[in-house]
Amino acid sequence: MGNDSDKETGLEALAARAEAFVEEREWQQFQSPKNLSMALSGEVGELIEHFQWLTEQQSRELSGERLEAVREELADVQIYLLLLARKLEIDLLQATADKLETNARKYPVEKARGHARKYTEL
Repeated sequence: MGNDSDKETGLEALAARAEAFVEEREWQQFQSPKNLSMALSGEVGELIEHFQWLTEQQSRELSGERLEAVREELADVQIYLLLLARKLEIDLLQATADKLETNARKYPVEKARGHARKYTEL
């Protein structure tokens, strides 16, 4: 994935900014893993609303206000994801790298190419 300097300037820097934002407002008291996961779910729901009644093709052709709204919801999702990972002391870059390796084993190219089936059905 990335190297340690990417981590310090990328996700770690964003997570630190998000935590500083929370601390400045004394919101840490509300930032339990339970509450953060619920907030994350809420933001994912708001993201989904922008696609809910679109056709497959329309969902691929977002522009203007809708694209900006989706951009903002994705940012909200990322903020809560970063805060939750920091709260649980999970390295998101490492967790993602590990999960990609797991998925590669579950979905070998020769069995999964061109199919949307779950690994238990391959």
